[in-house]
Amino acid sequence: MNRMEHYLFGQMAFVRSQTLRAAGAVTEEIADQIPEGFRNSIRWNLGHIYVIAERFYFQYLGLPMRMPEGFRDQFDNGTSPLNQSPASVPSLAELTELLGNQEERLRQLLSNRMQEQLVPPFTTSLGLTLGTPEQFVSFTLFHEGMHLATIKTYLTLLSGQ
Repeated sequence: MNRMEHYLFGQMAFVRSQTLRAAGAVTEEIADQIPEGFRNSIRWNLGHIYVIAERFYFQYLGLPMRMPEGFRDQFDNGTSPLNQSPASVPSLAELTELLGNQEERLRQLLSNRMQEQLVPPFTTSLGLTLGTPEQFVSFTLFHEGMHLATIKTYLTLLSGQ
């Protein structure tokens, strides 16, 4: 494992531990509340982090995904609990378990493969072109950090602190 790969896996473990720590502060009571002026809930943000990481870490790199039934419909880009009523919603425990296992799966599948070239490269909706697993991991850390900040904001707003 090279230094950059070691660094990125360390960053991924750190960011995911922060996401899981924030998730641990969420109760089922507030998980689905949507603060005024927003369009998603904490549960949606946790599911969205999982779905996007699953796509970026596995699907786009040609690796096997673990995508529970209905997750893409509930948590993919452009979805919102405001305009859907899914038949079943994953529990916080299920989301936490999926998020907790995802990092180790990635580490096992991509260890010593972070520099492989993806042909053709993938361009995100923001216009950033990603051509190696290393670049996918880096971008996904940015994405997760944005949603972690949202979760923390929602916790503050919804807990009245």
